[in-house]
Amino acid sequence: MSRTLRTQGALVASALRGAWRAKELPPFDLSEHELDQITPLLLGSGAAALGWRVVDRSALRESASGELLHQAYRLQSLQSEMQEQKIEKVFRLLREKSLDAILAKGWAAAALYPNRTLRPYGDIDILVRSADHQAVSELFSGPEGSDCWIDLHRQFSEIGNRTVEELFSRSKMHRVGPEEARVLGDEDHVALLCIHLLKHGGWRPLWLCDVAAAMEAAAPTFDWELCLGRDPIRASWIQSAFGLARRLLGASTDKLPSNMRTLQVPEWLVDTVLQQWANPFARYQAPMNHPVPMADAWRRPSRLIEGLRQRWPNPILATISVHGRLNDLPRLPYQLANCVARAVRFVISGSDELEEH
Repeated sequence: MSRTLRTQGALVASALRGAWRAKELPPFDLSEHELDQITPLLLGSGAAALGWRVVDRSALRESASGELLHQAYRLQSLQSEMQEQKIEKVFRLLREKSLDAILAKGWAAAALYPNRTLRPYGDIDILVRSADHQAVSELFSGPEGSDCWIDLHRQFSEIGNRTVEELFSRSKMHRVGPEEARVLGDEDHVALLCIHLLKHGGWRPLWLCDVAAAMEAAAPTFDWELCLGRDPIRASWIQSAFGLARRLLGASTDKLPSNMRTLQVPEWLVDTVLQQWANPFARYQAPMNHPVPMADAWRRPSRLIEGLRQRWPNPILATISVHGRLNDLPRLPYQLANCVARAVRFVISGSDELEEH
């Protein structure tokens, strides 16, 4: 890995250490030059408001980069208010139609912070029972709700081994304006946040801040065994996310069970996350970074190598995609398995298209 990439990723990690805390923020010790280096990374990855929170308490608050972060914080404050109004509308429409849904990630994760403005939220991710899926889909594609931009789920794949009924039974209600929004229970939501981070290769620093904030916000009644779940491999992923939050962001493990407080994570996992944080932009992530369509590469072998190079999987993403363990073993077998699985799906899909035509 390029030393420059690792250095920039490490600077992002340093800037965000403890930024989610209501009190006792660590001192901001980056130089003005270093802040200038990472400000575009914070702005582009959704972590600008958190960056401003720590810079605001430093001598760099009035620097050019400090002012950019401050402006981003102000803009995010306005956007958060607008998005909260959309969420209020979503649950009002659901209530009026006697439909039920669970909200996750974004707005729900923002509750982990001292104020919701610190955590941007865009898509409105809601989970519904299969029996309600069509009605909810029609509601939000019709004239009443088409402006709400929901991401509708029958299941969250990250915690797909937990049944929808289990998730509903453990869910709870949060006030959003005059409405009430149903959100995942704390244990299920933390599990989702951890695995979502890893499923997407760890590229967005904000997602690890969510994990760190959740670790430190856990109530005394938080059921860690329920959070880890019944699948030992998924449980190991969740613990790896905790270990990353501790290692990169200085998250406290005081509220974790004693056997999880000194979790170690493989160096390749740390290096991969830091490399991702040096380019934490959606355009560099799959499938946005695949300009050569595989159908084109398949027809023109000269482009096949470039198509495969673009699709060579991040080792974290590859491991999660084949239900592997995040251990010290080489990642090449997982990356090859991921490529083979995608190639098989592509061939099957291509065959189906030929048969249809």
